[in-house]
Amino acid sequence: MTSIKFVWSELDGDPALLARVSAVVREGALAARLPVRELARACVGVCALAGAELGARRAGLARVPGVRVDDGAVAAAFSSERQLLVDGRAPLLFAPLSRFWRTADGWVRTHANYPHHRERLLRALGTAGDPDSVAAAMAGRTARDVEDAVYAAGGLAVALRTPEEWAAHAQASAVAERPLVERGRLDGVRARALPPLQGGAPLLPAAGLRVLDLTRVLAGPVATRTLALLGADVLRLDAPHLPELPDQHADTGFGKRSALLDLTADRRRFEELLAAADVVVTGYRPGALDRFGLSPEELARRRPGLVVAQVSAWGAYGPWGGRRGFDSLVQVATGIAAVEGSAERPGALPAQALDHGTGHLLAAAVLRALTEQSYDGGSRVVRVTLARTAAWLLEGAGTEEAVEEAYAGPDAWLAETDSPLGRLRYALPPVSFEGGPGDWARPPGVWGADPAEWASRDGSPG
Repeated sequence: MTSIKFVWSELDGDPALLARVSAVVREGALAARLPVRELARACVGVCALAGAELGARRAGLARVPGVRVDDGAVAAAFSSERQLLVDGRAPLLFAPLSRFWRTADGWVRTHANYPHHRERLLRALGTAGDPDSVAAAMAGRTARDVEDAVYAAGGLAVALRTPEEWAAHAQASAVAERPLVERGRLDGVRARALPPLQGGAPLLPAAGLRVLDLTRVLAGPVATRTLALLGADVLRLDAPHLPELPDQHADTGFGKRSALLDLTADRRRFEELLAAADVVVTGYRPGALDRFGLSPEELARRRPGLVVAQVSAWGAYGPWGGRRGFDSLVQVATGIAAVEGSAERPGALPAQALDHGTGHLLAAAVLRALTEQSYDGGSRVVRVTLARTAAWLLEGAGTEEAVEEAYAGPDAWLAETDSPLGRLRYALPPVSFEGGPGDWARPPGVWGADPAEWASRDGSPG
């Protein structure tokens, strides 16, 4: 299993455990010119294996449970935002100004789902907010000029590049020098004793662990949604002045609690939460949280033994290290959109696979860090980037030897539940191992409605 083997080695996993993984290949799932299906299968597979490994250690099992990766489940989960229905209504995935635009010499892709990004885009272009006005403004400029002007205004726009053009970019060189998953040790504190798991089903490797979720959009929330599946108490914190998009919250809020906290006005409350946290996951632009003392080093100093997990679009290095980004933009900049379409008519992957794949990689890295901590101690930091995942996809994610079965669409991996948000149709989690959970313990609640406090270690409120 070449791709799973590669990713597992990036996580410094025991090669012998790969024998515990089996895969079901379904032709037609995540069909694309690039090996999206193989990438997705590998990311989910290592995440499940890392969960099974931690669960076995905490439960005192003689053998790590077997992992089964089914392309059908993976394909449904990687398009979870498209599978979602809220009271029968399909979600709005992209706002009218989040799309490809013709420029004087090519194409630009914009992202303007959030109101503040939309305002910055229009300010950079000096135009009204209707699509016709934006199209006219784009047509009179070069793609690189639009990219630079919108970035300078704090907005999001990226010029379409071919893989060759991206390879010549300084950011591509900086990304290529990094591993797929960056892993580091921040101190030498002794191993933290994880409480043993109680008997019974399901096996929840992250039960009793507390995860502070400081992420937005897809990759980070996918990672924390996965940790919630595996039993963690995940508390997502958002600033009151930055509301999440309702459909996005409905998709990625499974298993979590959602609270509002102003880091400037209520710093004492955050420090109380940090003092009892086991994991902090951040998904903001590199450096954006450092002014709050939320760099990995500062967090570990105040909470020794912490695992800090970070995800970003471009990485915290190179000329684009401080830029915002999203899956759709990374596809365009790195050449994926040109490969899936052409330089004359850009295309897209069949799912936001960079977001979902990177999210599962981040969850896997957290689980492996917790396992390593349990016998070797040390506060840990793990980092992943959408751009590095894109580079791996463009290199060819590899192939697997597996059982082949028919694929007839995602319906077999969809479920429905009532929630405070209405009746939800959603994609079931793809992470699966013997004795493990098959679904989240609870549906998403109302965004920001939970108190900013931990549940007790046994899972009860307060």
